[in-house]
Amino acid sequence: MSGHPITSDPAPAPEQKPALRIGPGGPGDSPAPVGFIGLGNMGAPIAKRLLAWPGGLVVCDVRPETTEPFVAEGATAAATGAEVARTARLVSVTVLDDAQVRDVVDGPEGILRTAAPGTVIVVHSTIADSTAVELAEVCAAAGVHLVDAPVSGGAQGAESGLLAVMVGAPREVYEACKPVFALWAGMPVHAGEVGAGTRMKLARNLLHFISFTATAEASRLAEAAGIDITKLGRVVRHTDAITGGAGAVMLRDTTAPIATDDFWHGVFTHVRGLGEKDLSLALGLADRLGVDLPLGTIALRDLGTGFGVGPGELARRADVRASDGVSGDAGGTGRDHDDEENR
Repeated sequence: MSGHPITSDPAPAPEQKPALRIGPGGPGDSPAPVGFIGLGNMGAPIAKRLLAWPGGLVVCDVRPETTEPFVAEGATAAATGAEVARTARLVSVTVLDDAQVRDVVDGPEGILRTAAPGTVIVVHSTIADSTAVELAEVCAAAGVHLVDAPVSGGAQGAESGLLAVMVGAPREVYEACKPVFALWAGMPVHAGEVGAGTRMKLARNLLHFISFTATAEASRLAEAAGIDITKLGRVVRHTDAITGGAGAVMLRDTTAPIATDDFWHGVFTHVRGLGEKDLSLALGLADRLGVDLPLGTIALRDLGTGFGVGPGELARRADVRASDGVSGDAGGTGRDHDDEENR
């Protein structure tokens, strides 16, 4: 026998399967249709902008008559979520609550009954974050992606195409959704993994509705002082449009205390001084008028701590007075702080 080793042809490499496309594709990529379920006050104006999607639009609502204007402009109407998902590769859902979302996604006639692998279900309804996570796991078993993408900006934002959409999804799924979001959202934000979009929305709405409660408290004070509260409302809307309202102080990436040599320490110490002065004056006025301001009292106590710089002298003074059971002006004019109102 020869000393040459016996060789054989190398085994063929396993055939690579093409990567499964996520979502409908981009506008320049022969995209598939998108679907929209729930044509109410928020859903209808969003869906109207999706009529421009080059792959086509499929719409569905429990009230069939609401689909008629869309059909007149070229959309296709469907009777169920399953019917929507037969062709649509991204299906937006804007319905009332968790139970309705579960039914639309995984009910007897839900999206999952027909959705092809790679389909993305986008839930815009504000639901529990745990519901989004649970449904995403159910969808994943079928090769379908579910993301939570609640919106903020109200009906006016929907009409103008300026909504913020807070998306909980793996990054690649978020990127696949962005061309669709671009048609109706002024600010898409990747909040994190599934559930994070809802958590961000809940934090945003916490601020929203606490501020509404504070509005009622401020109105009671103004009314007791003989102020026309409709004029006060005009002033608030005007100045918030200039300053940005509460969002103007949401500038840091942490709520931890601020080191004294940090740039933000000086900024927020200054704002704390202005805030404590004005809160003290408002609480003093309320005390004289016999108006209870519980949120104002909490704000004076917690403003500096919330900013990360700790309570100022006026808050500490008010806390001592409260401990001693003393009522009256919570802090006088606050001349020990900078009174320049750069707001």
